[in-house]
Amino acid sequence: MIHKSANKKGWVKKALIALLFISLLGGGAFWYIMNQTFDDTASAESAFTVSAQDLINAYQTNDSLANATYREQIITVQGKVTEVEAADTTVNIKFTDPVTGSYLIFDFQSQHVADAKVVQAGDSVAIKGSCSGNIYSQLRRAHMISFKRSVLVTKF
Repeated sequence: MIHKSANKKGWVKKALIALLFISLLGGGAFWYIMNQTFDDTASAESAFTVSAQDLINAYQTNDSLANATYREQIITVQGKVTEVEAADTTVNIKFTDPVTGSYLIFDFQSQHVADAKVVQAGDSVAIKGSCSGNIYSQLRRAHMISFKRSVLVTKF
């Protein structure tokens, strides 16, 4: 009887050590992700330069191939702005395909928000950002391709 009790205590001790180890690994991963920094996109080299409509078409034709090509890449996108969503501390710029309703949406780095706030619907611009990939809406039958850490390259 004493032998079984000692075995049970040993198992509990090992389980607690394993739980502590897993918690430390999880906490370390969380800290790394939350404190990850990125270079300013303005100084990053673009892997691709495409028109907004060509990029939307690529995702509509084959979203798996487009994600494999463009996801997590720095891309410069040129086109005519269809919508600007400004809030207190951020701004989102959209390029929308008028036929399908699919769109590109750019979220700007904090140091470049002031530049993006001067953009208006109808302006022709070039924006550089990191492509996050797409989400397809079955309800709307449209693709939403999002970009993060964006910067306004030029307004023409």
